[in-house]
Amino acid sequence: MTTAEHTHDNQARRTQLALGTLALGAFVIGTAELVIVGILNLIAKDTGVSVGTAGLLVTAYALGICIGGPLLTAVTIRLGRHLLLWSALSVFLVGNLLAAVTTSFGALIVARVITGAIHGLFIGVASALAAHLVPAGQQGRAVAMVFGGIAVSTVIGVPLGTLVGNAIGWQATFVGIVALGALALVATLAFVPRVGITGPTGLGSQVRHAFAPRVLAQLGVGLLLLGGQFAAFTYLASYLEDVTGISGGAVSAFLLVYGIASAVGVFGGGRFADRGAATTLVAANVALALILTALHYVGDNPALTAVALAVWGLVGFGLVPSFQLRVITLAGPGGDLAATLGASAVNAGIAGGAAAGGWAVEAHGVGSVFVLALIVMVVALPATWAATRLRPAADEPVQAVSPVADPVADPT
Repeated sequence: MTTAEHTHDNQARRTQLALGTLALGAFVIGTAELVIVGILNLIAKDTGVSVGTAGLLVTAYALGICIGGPLLTAVTIRLGRHLLLWSALSVFLVGNLLAAVTTSFGALIVARVITGAIHGLFIGVASALAAHLVPAGQQGRAVAMVFGGIAVSTVIGVPLGTLVGNAIGWQATFVGIVALGALALVATLAFVPRVGITGPTGLGSQVRHAFAPRVLAQLGVGLLLLGGQFAAFTYLASYLEDVTGISGGAVSAFLLVYGIASAVGVFGGGRFADRGAATTLVAANVALALILTALHYVGDNPALTAVALAVWGLVGFGLVPSFQLRVITLAGPGGDLAATLGASAVNAGIAGGAAAGGWAVEAHGVGSVFVLALIVMVVALPATWAATRLRPAADEPVQAVSPVADPVADPT
């Protein structure tokens, strides 16, 4: 092996370690976001509030992502990416430690807002940095590593966290998150290159690029694609019980099929993003319309429903790397800030879709949610197709960053 080949192999290994570390951080953060659902009743009992009131912990986290993430990114835009990542994880640990030791519901709300904002910041910075660390043509797979960490958390982290919370106590769940977060922090310090600032340092310049009409249009497409899906997914358990005719552990098994397929879809979706992110979104939009139609008509057949759910998971989350890569690319030098807007759009779509689905359930029954989701997909299709024509401005190229550590750019 020549010296050049040896250097190349070492560089490739360092890049894979860095991407794996970013995925680990995303796994921890994804677990912290969703595990609250499985221990909500325990928290309500110990803090003396109703389950409905305890649900505000979910809302607080989502608001932290949607609003706090972009704001934190804006005010920290002058910081090096490596410094920002380990600082974010440190604050994330403090927030979850607060949740582990408090018995005050108000303190829990504060902790969830803080950790939600850090979630938005971390995922945005991590996905933008991942795209910068790899050569052209591999950015989609790099971004998929970050979102794959979140997807895997829904299959492994959330069930385990729920199990621990119910067996030992909900505080133990947060202690586990702190322990995993500490591991992610150590790995970040050890394996993520000391990359400095990756775009313009002026807030005005970042905002101008990140909020350009072409970026906002792409964000709108993502909101529709995720919002339409969650209009149905939010009420999937009820649909399986009332329409498919299954209950208890069988419902969990069907949801597990969907979760595993989603994780596989995110990682596989990265390759499609590299081949053509805009085209992938159109294909996914069409496929989702067909899948949702099928689920509406075969919902009373458990076997066909299980197959449809698996395909839905593959496609529905497989489009996420393409969406995030398009947002980062269209924003050009404002990609660091725009990357957090992608997470905001996704969460806004989830919240809006859940609310719309709730209205449909109340007005027309749980069987109507797939009709509503299908309508959203049909409405989204012209916008998704039109978005394929969006291009970064000619004077706003996407800036690349070498994965080689640069102690001058970021001495941390």
